[in-house]
Amino acid sequence: MTAETAEILTRVNGTVGFVTLNRPTAINSLTHPMVTRLRQVLTEWAEDGDITAVVLDGAGERGLCAGGDIVAIYHDIRDEGGAKTRRFWYDEYLLNGYISRYPKPYVSLMDGIVMGGGVGVGAHGNTRVVTETTKLAMPEVGIGFIPDVGGTYLLSRAPGSTGLHAALTGAPMSGADAIALGFADHYVPHDALTGFTATIVADGVGTALSAYAVTPPPSAVAQKDWIDDCYAGQTIAEIVSCLRRHDARLANGAADTITARSPIALAVTLEAVRRAGALGTLEDVLAQEYRTSCAALDSHDFVEGIRAMVIDKDRKPKWSPASMPAVTASDVEAYFTGVDVELTF
Repeated sequence: MTAETAEILTRVNGTVGFVTLNRPTAINSLTHPMVTRLRQVLTEWAEDGDITAVVLDGAGERGLCAGGDIVAIYHDIRDEGGAKTRRFWYDEYLLNGYISRYPKPYVSLMDGIVMGGGVGVGAHGNTRVVTETTKLAMPEVGIGFIPDVGGTYLLSRAPGSTGLHAALTGAPMSGADAIALGFADHYVPHDALTGFTATIVADGVGTALSAYAVTPPPSAVAQKDWIDDCYAGQTIAEIVSCLRRHDARLANGAADTITARSPIALAVTLEAVRRAGALGTLEDVLAQEYRTSCAALDSHDFVEGIRAMVIDKDRKPKWSPASMPAVTASDVEAYFTGVDVELTF
């Protein structure tokens, strides 16, 4: 049995519901209708006694999902001040929270590229699968934005300071890294995914995992002892200074990456991850992220970052403030308290 819309494909095979994000030319970037439809389908299957498990994947060969449709967000900011985007995020973050509480096995196949919104629909499920092709990232600071979709919840709970490293550099994680940092649970070879999903249908999720999940290779990120040392700094400036002083070549490269990012986005991200670590639930963190995301809509750097990296592609964003010393404590605090919005679960 199969049902289809332009951007979401659903089918039921036996007692398993399959939902496919279907924008392959955009690496399945999420739109508001996709979020609405996914919530509708998941709710229907949660209440359907004939459905025993759900499997999420992405169409095409490139990955599960590259995030939200930031081109649409760019035009919404310029044309309507971000009104549509606020509504999109509201429903998206509610969906992220719902996925985290899903009452049946929710198997997310985080194969290939998984970024931003892809993390939101994939990394909060109860059965999170990665492969050797996985490239998972929260790269928001590169476009003047702040990690969202519950990303700061996961980043704040990663071992040591590995979450801060991932947040402030936006560097991609391998499948092994994703497991080590708490973004995934199981490692299944890419070429085994067809057999894995067939076994879910035939014998259930547990049997499929026993048959196909393997021990992941060592995580490169988790083995970098300089990460805990350098990201212990209280400010971005202290972190960058420590990275530059470190003997490890990769530490110096991380410093170069960070200094190219939006100064205000970096400062807010550092604060957001630390505050998220003190919040008790994913829903609490999503509510905080809704405030920081809506504040970003009114900022200079978010629209400028999208312009430079995606629209004009000159890769020369003109950040404002232009440097970390120019970012004030009140600039940062405004992202958490300066916008009158509320996310209610």
